Amino acid sequence: MKLDFLKEFEFFAGVPDSQLRPLCDWLINEYGIGKQHKIAANEGNAVALAAGYHLATGKVPVVYMQNSGEGNIINPVASLMNDKVYGIPCVFIIGWRGEPGIHDEPQHIYQGEVTVKLLEDMDIRTFIIGKDTTEQEVKAQLQAWKLLLDAGKQVAFIVRKGALQYDGKVKYQNDNQMCREEIIEHIVAVSDTDPVVSTTGKASRELFEIREANNQGHSHDFLTVGSMGHSSSIALQIACEKKDKKIWCIDGDGAVLMHMGAMALVGSEKPENLVHIVINNGAHETVGGMPTVAANIDLVKIAEGCGYPYAVSVDTFEALDKELKLAKENSGLRLIEVKCSIGARDDLGRPTTTAKENKENFMNSL
Repeated sequence: MKLDFLKEFEFFAGVPDSQLRPLCDWLINEYGIGKQHKIAANEGNAVALAAGYHLATGKVPVVYMQNSGEGNIINPVASLMNDKVYGIPCVFIIGWRGEPGIHDEPQHIYQGEVTVKLLEDMDIRTFIIGKDTTEQEVKAQLQAWKLLLDAGKQVAFIVRKGALQYDGKVKYQNDNQMCREEIIEHIVAVSDTDPVVSTTGKASRELFEIREANNQGHSHDFLTVGSMGHSSSIALQIACEKKDKKIWCIDGDGAVLMHMGAMALVGSEKPENLVHIVINNGAHETVGGMPTVAANIDLVKIAEGCGYPYAVSVDTFEALDKELKLAKENSGLRLIEVKCSIGARDDLGRPTTTAKENKENFMNSL
């Protein structure tokens, strides 16, 4: 189904999703990033932007996300948007990962089962868009929802895999030279058998395949396949509990932005045995490559402001290897930002162990 039905709306905010890739590319080509379209730090942030838009204009905003982001919108929807509070209308477009009966990754299974129920519990009316849904049906549903939106309620289109179509293409790239998989190879070479907590997305997939290629096993790695933005918090508490071990956290720029407050807690705790590595390509690459704002902010200054005693940014393998060696040989909390290119192997696989196997092996190793 094509996306012309969205042209009646003038403001969009959200977090990219691979299932909504046609929508994301359409938004970039149609509006870019600016007054009419904002890529939010997290889904709750997108809801707040939508609220601000409505307060300033009286018009209905559109918020897009993967269904994994529903948890992030519960608070602003229930305590801000709901018609028993301020009554702020909004149209949600939600990619349905883990739809029952459709094979998907473990982090999407339960979220997929409760996707519709969570929305209904928040008094959000839903309509499912599938491959056979026509644009006329969607426009008719929007017309049927007009009274709800006028009354300050929220509605949601739930999008099945392959339901949206857009012929335009967008190529996402930057000028950085180091690729993420090679960066992780360098980290693995130095961290050796130290525990590693890796963020959701391609970083964890690449870490898994690197261990396979090295015949190292996976017991030293916790692959945070879901829960985007929380890897550093997981790593923080492991570091606090296992002070005799060096803990490495492989993070991403999109994940850091999603829950950046975690850095303030890490900096306040200052665990002597934690190395926080942020691989920054300025993109939500795992879900298509749409940009984050991380390419234009100073993560080193942010880390220092949060209390990290040592923070550095590198953009060459020579500088990376130097910082990894220093981190391995010295104590003290460190942040290493690594400037990274956009892109991954087309044949990049996924972990062949289950999430529970990963957890149990990692705990036994600890």
